[in-house]
Amino acid sequence: MIIETIVGNIRTLSSLPPHIERVYMPSDDLVKRIQRVVTDHGREIGIRLKEAKELVDGDVLWMDDNNAIVVSVLPDDLLVIQPVSMKQMGEIAHQLGNRHLPAQFEEGEMLVQYDYLVEELLQQLAIPYKREKRKVKQAFRHIGHRHD
Repeated sequence: MIIETIVGNIRTLSSLPPHIERVYMPSDDLVKRIQRVVTDHGREIGIRLKEAKELVDGDVLWMDDNNAIVVSVLPDDLLVIQPVSMKQMGEIAHQLGNRHLPAQFEEGEMLVQYDYLVEELLQQLAIPYKREKRKVKQAFRHIGHRHD
């Protein structure tokens, strides 16, 4: 089976069939338009999206009256940074920017993929953080650039 379009997302569809198969993916794979995956029931599926659209947790890849195949994102190993002041936020944002590390923001927290050097930096700067496994809403995107 080759999937070329997304049916919808389980959060927005009005109804779902009684049986759901899951495709478990690391967040890094959400940006891939072409890939081969296997459901939790052993069904092999090719994904070749026609549109330049990133997958998100809960996307329905295929559905009929009885079955659906749904994307489930695996939790990432994250540093959840919780600066207590604008100064701390500026310091850590500047440091992460110098390292070209992507960050995401959710409800007053800065999320970055775990890196022991960043953890050491947070400790040195006395910026509150915790390390946890958490599903992210979108893939971390590394943005390239040049220093001319």
